[in-house]
Amino acid sequence: MASLKRSDSMADNMPEALRQSRYHMKKCFTKYVEKGRRVMKLQHLLDEMDTVIGDTAERATLFQGLLGDIWLSTQEAVVNPPYVAFAIRPSPGFWELVKVNSQDLSVEPITSTDYLKYKELIYDHNWSKDEEALELDFGAFEPDTPHLTLSSSIGNGTNFVSKFITSKLSGEPEKAQPLVDYLLSLNHHGDNLMINETLSTTSKLQMALLVAQVYLSGIPPQTPYEKFDLSFKEWGFEKGWGDTAERARDTMRSLSEVLQAPDPTNMERFFSRLPTVFNVVIFSPHGYFGQADVLGLPDTGGQVVYILDQVKALEQELLLRISQQGLNFKPQIIVVTRLIPDARGTKCNQELESIEGTKHSSILRVPFRRVEDGSVLQKWVSRFDVYPYIEKFTREVTAKVLELMEGKPDLIIGNYSDGNLGATLMATRLGVTQATIAHALESHSAFTMPGLARVVSGINIFDPKFNIASPGADQSIYFPYTEKQRRFTQFTPAIEELLFNPNDTRDHMYCHSASSPSTTWFLYSLLAN
Repeated sequence: MASLKRSDSMADNMPEALRQSRYHMKKCFTKYVEKGRRVMKLQHLLDEMDTVIGDTAERATLFQGLLGDIWLSTQEAVVNPPYVAFAIRPSPGFWELVKVNSQDLSVEPITSTDYLKYKELIYDHNWSKDEEALELDFGAFEPDTPHLTLSSSIGNGTNFVSKFITSKLSGEPEKAQPLVDYLLSLNHHGDNLMINETLSTTSKLQMALLVAQVYLSGIPPQTPYEKFDLSFKEWGFEKGWGDTAERARDTMRSLSEVLQAPDPTNMERFFSRLPTVFNVVIFSPHGYFGQADVLGLPDTGGQVVYILDQVKALEQELLLRISQQGLNFKPQIIVVTRLIPDARGTKCNQELESIEGTKHSSILRVPFRRVEDGSVLQKWVSRFDVYPYIEKFTREVTAKVLELMEGKPDLIIGNYSDGNLGATLMATRLGVTQATIAHALESHSAFTMPGLARVVSGINIFDPKFNIASPGADQSIYFPYTEKQRRFTQFTPAIEELLFNPNDTRDHMYCHSASSPSTTWFLYSLLAN
């Protein structure tokens, strides 16, 4: 099959591809436009092609060439007779929009605005023609900073940033002064970390690193930090380098190499060891967020289990890192959600609740208040209707978090759309780093909501601020299937009762269909065996 390169233009390649199979393509496009305006997904395009080109061998031949690459890269098409507009994604993150005239098979590139207006004609003809319709172009607000360029690099912003910073640090020692200033800014509740004002320049820091590494090389690798703490302070170093002489020496070696001959690997390695995150806030406002008796209630399901699992894994990771950094601080994780006075027998009307299986994590519940008078909403509110309350909710949350943590959090994480809105408001107000938990992202860089807004340029996924991080998991629950001894066999009788009891109960309805035995046994084998 011909290879479609990212540098190739659809508008340039498509005419030749259509010309090579003009007879069949003319019939296909006539078929596409005969039903009038509509949106067609790839499968629709292929199905209607099958009806026009009945011979399987002929269809296979068509798809051996450039036409096959173009068609199989098409995400959707919009029919607006006599035109068919194609949204083609030759590789992740790259889109091309073209329209084909079904009468003469001529091809023209079109803008995202034109393409979206074609779609809007199907659903709201008047709005698509409205010159005052709200049109959003977030691309216009992008900062003038370097961006990723390869599809394979999407979600690996940290690596890109490391390379970029490395290039900026190379050369004269003075170029590394911003890194020194950053290290000087590190502290936790007023306690300096890593270095103090004694090491205020690159040259001073380099000299002190050399002295410290020579010293550490002369003592046993497992010597605890407390044994050489005073010597470090005399040279201008503070705690945070490591819990042992060996780990402190490794961290210092990484920094020395970054200052002398910067490279991305050492840059990432050094930054991964810095003590920067101790207190974390996670926003998950909607639903009945609790640890018992909540699953199955409105807007309450997997996201509750997911967040609780993440918190347990995150706390363990923070404890490990803090210990390895030679610090005795305790992390604090607060999951922020809504307090619901009418809690339906759950603890969702309790303001503060410790999270089971953790030592330093808790749930903070804050009520939604009416915008007009500040009174508390008593009952549950659908996740689709929470947005008018988020701003006031976030202001109250911010005050309570600052009180509980006795200062700003180091990281604010948003879960779901409402959680990310709250996290953004709080992070912006406090000047704190924000992370996003994204469950389902819009795959199109341009989209429309007829009657509301037209987004012609959305999020740029090549922005280096985007980093995909694998979620943590409770390994006491999620483990390899080969470790049979860790299975919850104590639940086998209850599972058998739930699946095989022929009598209907509140929790169980017996399936009497002919296919039920095999289905039931399959479920049983997954759960119990």
